[in-house]
Amino acid sequence: MIILLTLLCLALLVIVVIQIGRVSEMAGLIRGEEDVQNDSNYWNSRLGLVFMVLFLIGSVASAIYYKNYMLGYGPHEAASMHGIAMDKLFNMTLFFTGVVFIVTQIVLFWFAYKYRGIEGRKALHISHDNRLEIVWTAIPAVVMAILVVFGLNTWNEIMQDIEPGEDYVELEMTGYQFGWIARYPGEDGVLGSRDYRQTSGINPLGQVWEDPANHDDMHTNEIVLPVNKKVKVRLTARDVLHSFFLPHFRVKMDCVPGTPTFFVFTPTKTTEEYREELSKYPEYQVREDPNDPTSPMLWETFNYELACAELCGTGHGSMRMVVRVVEDYEYRAWLRNQSSYYLTSIRGSDHDPFRGEDLEIDGMDDAGEPGEMEEESTDETDEEDEYLSEVSEEDDETETE
Repeated sequence: MIILLTLLCLALLVIVVIQIGRVSEMAGLIRGEEDVQNDSNYWNSRLGLVFMVLFLIGSVASAIYYKNYMLGYGPHEAASMHGIAMDKLFNMTLFFTGVVFIVTQIVLFWFAYKYRGIEGRKALHISHDNRLEIVWTAIPAVVMAILVVFGLNTWNEIMQDIEPGEDYVELEMTGYQFGWIARYPGEDGVLGSRDYRQTSGINPLGQVWEDPANHDDMHTNEIVLPVNKKVKVRLTARDVLHSFFLPHFRVKMDCVPGTPTFFVFTPTKTTEEYREELSKYPEYQVREDPNDPTSPMLWETFNYELACAELCGTGHGSMRMVVRVVEDYEYRAWLRNQSSYYLTSIRGSDHDPFRGEDLEIDGMDDAGEPGEMEEESTDETDEEDEYLSEVSEEDDETETE
């Protein structure tokens, strides 16, 4: 019934438009074409000014209304060190383009009004104006030069690699249709080598198991990063072009099959700190499920998120992964809880080139640590153990509920 009514309304609208056209034609025949054209020019030029005012007000108002969601203001300021520079560049670009946008719209509609067709008026033909051409060439050239200089400086600042001897966290992200595989190095701090020809169901990354550096590498179903510490993400793809996108950190880099890339950034806000920021804004002081009064508040459910920003197929929208930023001791505790992919999925199987042989990696315990490790500081170990104990208790409570 709704579809039928909609079709009837559309049909009536078409009929009304046709009838208006016929009435205009009849008016033209009665009053004369020139009078009708002058009348049309008069009203269209004035209505154009009204539209301009409403359009500019609507554009500015919508930008202000959606700035926290779409433009990275309010609670969604950059949560990374380099993101601050990117936001400054964005604000500068927005300022210049915003001024040009408003000025050109005003000039466009004002010219349509001022130089509308009027009976007896003749248009002037001006072949060229050197002064005007210099002005409209010089001003855009200067603005573009400013944006390019600041853009290059920001680019050079962002695309720095890790300095020798610098403390950082490294991981590898591989995109595939339609998901992500996160790989962290083990105790040796080295990611093992890969060979795409060895990719299979049991070996999704094509890791070369003859390389001992692969034996302690870990596959995880989430990305966990320490706050205020540099992170180097190695990026690649297994099939088609993907794009590694962390909007809250202002990180975006393509993942290209056969062409590894990387990005270095430093998270500056933990997930909990970001949630606290969101809790100060009324739009996040609502229930996650409006129909369930017992559901958590919207700010409590926030998580950083990895998404694919390159249309890569029908399941593109499902390429999401949770990103958690935590304190350093929480990160180390989480890392201790991860297991070597080689030990849990390959060791002792038909795919293991060292089947039946004793390896040093066999001395690792269930948490993925070697049997003999260098002693960590007591305070750090106590913090990690306390954190793991709290996590375990929360999991037990959740299971009980």
